[in-house]
Amino acid sequence: MKDMQTLARMGDAIGGLRLELDDLFLAKDETQAILNDLGYGYRGMDWTYTHGNLFQAIQMEKRMIGLLLMVIVAVAAFNIVSTLVMVVTDKHADIAILRTIGATPKSIMGIFIVQGLSIGVIGIAIGVALGIVLALSVSDIIAWFESVSGIQFLDPNVYFISYLPSRLNWGDVGTIVAAAFGLSFLSTLYPAWRAARVQPAEVLRYE
Repeated sequence: MKDMQTLARMGDAIGGLRLELDDLFLAKDETQAILNDLGYGYRGMDWTYTHGNLFQAIQMEKRMIGLLLMVIVAVAAFNIVSTLVMVVTDKHADIAILRTIGATPKSIMGIFIVQGLSIGVIGIAIGVALGIVLALSVSDIIAWFESVSGIQFLDPNVYFISYLPSRLNWGDVGTIVAAAFGLSFLSTLYPAWRAARVQPAEVLRYE
């Protein structure tokens, strides 16, 4: 530092400091906190400012990927709807018998809601487990695939990196799980409502 001060003819003054943080996502908050402590007359920049366009592009891609995931989950939830509708249609006679021995429409709805949620919970558990494993090992998997196939996904001459980084964010995992569970619950309402509307007399007339 003394040599640089001599070359710049700054005396004992310091033109600026550059800090490296363990968590790069704290850069903006830490920079603002330091400026607040120093007071008026100081200025600072973090990587979200100097590389703002790249940061905004990454944020937009993250939102679009989240939307795409929600669409995929909605399609899977529609499969639950179609499956339960077929079950209700196939089990009309059984539902009618349950109604004749005292089952209420509310209890019939509960049966199919529990069945639909069971399908959803099992699917969510399997999906989360596979997703976490892939997120933690995607770099190794891509490297192995590149070595086997001879195809390079990220060319360092084009991109800043030559590997695919992955960071597991438990907040995102929780959001996806909650959304998937909510869609699974909503997908059970219509088939359960149809089952609760089954009229025992109409069904058993032809049995």
